[in-house]
Amino acid sequence: MQGKLTLSDGTVFLGESFGSEEFTSLGDEPTSGEVVFNTGMVGYPESLTDPSYFGQILVLTYPLQGNYGVPGKDFWESKKIQVKGLIVQNYIDHPSHFESQKTLGEWLKAEGIPALQGIDTRALTTKLREHGVMLGKIEIGHISHATGNSIYDPNKENILPYVSTKKVEVFGEGKKNIVLIDCGAKENIIRSLIKRGVRVTKVPWNFNPLKEKLDFDGVLVSNGPGDPKQAKETIETVRQLLAESIPTFGICLGSQILSLAAGGETYKLKFGHRGQNQPVQDVITKKAVITSQNHGFAVDTKSLSKDWTEWFVNLNDGTNEGIRHKNKPFMAVQFHPEASPGPVEGGYLFDEFISYL
Repeated sequence: MQGKLTLSDGTVFLGESFGSEEFTSLGDEPTSGEVVFNTGMVGYPESLTDPSYFGQILVLTYPLQGNYGVPGKDFWESKKIQVKGLIVQNYIDHPSHFESQKTLGEWLKAEGIPALQGIDTRALTTKLREHGVMLGKIEIGHISHATGNSIYDPNKENILPYVSTKKVEVFGEGKKNIVLIDCGAKENIIRSLIKRGVRVTKVPWNFNPLKEKLDFDGVLVSNGPGDPKQAKETIETVRQLLAESIPTFGICLGSQILSLAAGGETYKLKFGHRGQNQPVQDVITKKAVITSQNHGFAVDTKSLSKDWTEWFVNLNDGTNEGIRHKNKPFMAVQFHPEASPGPVEGGYLFDEFISYL
């Protein structure tokens, strides 16, 4: 069945449906959202299940997708697909991989996610790079899934309740206990901590461990979707944690939230950083690290007090990729040390954080 992607400026890209053709999703505009692109060559199971993509239509720039099918949930970063829709150039419906359990198209249909192939993703990505990320909607067949002129914008509301856990959960064993504030945490953050011999207590985005009087040694603020300034309750919680000098580590959205809690500012990038093999440099040691990234906002380091120092910078555009406090055990990175997908060079940062506990 034929379909189209319409951007907020009226540009239309025609394609062929290979995902869901049902009217099933969240909100008044079930197939609309922010259109963003990812430059990774592989890793679509991990990317599609990454809660940081909630509210977004994902464009994969690598021309072949679906060729290795869909593996089991051990490779997923959450329990379901998080994107609002998927756009690719060429979809492979006959995967070849010994761990494949279903095709990409079957998975998308089962979870009610629309997808289009045959789109000129190079032209689409060029447009997004030149004009910045845009809102858009996917329509299948002759029925418009979006009503009126409005298109869902995930940056206009606090969307953390949609992706965060609803209860307190404990993973692993160990003498040290890390509270993971779940703003849409990827599963590999938990795996990365557990294999280092610590216990992880995952709590909702608006849970304050100080008020609940938990016995814990440090706090990790996770990745997640949307505008960090919308997470007002989480920002206030982190502000209290910093006041108590509790070891705190922020990843991606967590880095932005920590910066806001410290009195800094964040801003929206033109088209964001989404993909693998993204080079950053440790400003202190001058060491380069190849990283996995997925973010649309960045920290304005000039807005932070002199107690903070820039830790990592992006070697492509010079934007901030990490901050740390000069004297206290507070640290944050904009990239993903847990990888999944992508390079694992940044994994040592978990060891560094645990050394603070």
